[in-house]
Amino acid sequence: MKSVFKMSLLAATVALAVGCQEEAKDETAKVEAPVAAEAVTFATEDDKAAYAIGASLAQYLKANLDQQEELGLSLSNDLVLQGVQDAFADKSKLTEEEAQLALQALDQRVAQLAQEKAQEKAAEAVKAGEDFRAQFAKTEGVNTTDSGLMYLVETMGEGNKPAAEDTVVVHYKGTLTDGTQFDSSYDRNQPATFPLNRVIPGWTEGVQLMPVGSKFKFVIPPELAYGSQDTPAIPANSTLVFEVELLEIKGEAGEAKG
Repeated sequence: MKSVFKMSLLAATVALAVGCQEEAKDETAKVEAPVAAEAVTFATEDDKAAYAIGASLAQYLKANLDQQEELGLSLSNDLVLQGVQDAFADKSKLTEEEAQLALQALDQRVAQLAQEKAQEKAAEAVKAGEDFRAQFAKTEGVNTTDSGLMYLVETMGEGNKPAAEDTVVVHYKGTLTDGTQFDSSYDRNQPATFPLNRVIPGWTEGVQLMPVGSKFKFVIPPELAYGSQDTPAIPANSTLVFEVELLEIKGEAGEAKG
């Protein structure tokens, strides 16, 4: 989460552009209009640069306000603009110290709300994963290892099985339990090659079960995937679903073993 406090550091640079805000309103409408609208022109390059600074500031502020709204905070756009205008006119209703304290307090609130949201999201992922795995276990042909890794053989190959130290070539697709895809070598039209002992534990264990030429479906519990690590694509404590084709096992020199 970007620090709200950093907005004050940006203000020292971009505040010079906000004095042009009222003059720029008509120009803003032109820029946001369809492509076929009349092109915007500026009298000088300085005018164009000033407008660009103002537009960049507005985009930055809007992104921050939208982000905070997602966390449950409601900050008035009108008061944000009023604060900028007052600062330009040297009529700020807050001293510099008061403004800094207010931003620091907001930073703390944002951090707390973000942590609470992350915990809620992680708890939801745990429940969704447990429900999905319980349902998947009822599918005919599903196997579960001692570690909790679940797999379904879609195609059984006849080649060798890799060891953890081997480098493998695979095609795969990864999704969350709701079907949201977060990665796919198929979409890149390029198989992935990697040492089997340098990926998540569910992959290291699961791919060793596959003879070359096989295609398996894996359901990997969070403790064998990314655990409590939270990313934009994969929430913390997520159960992951992979479709994996083992195409080849590479030897040390790169020649096919399987």
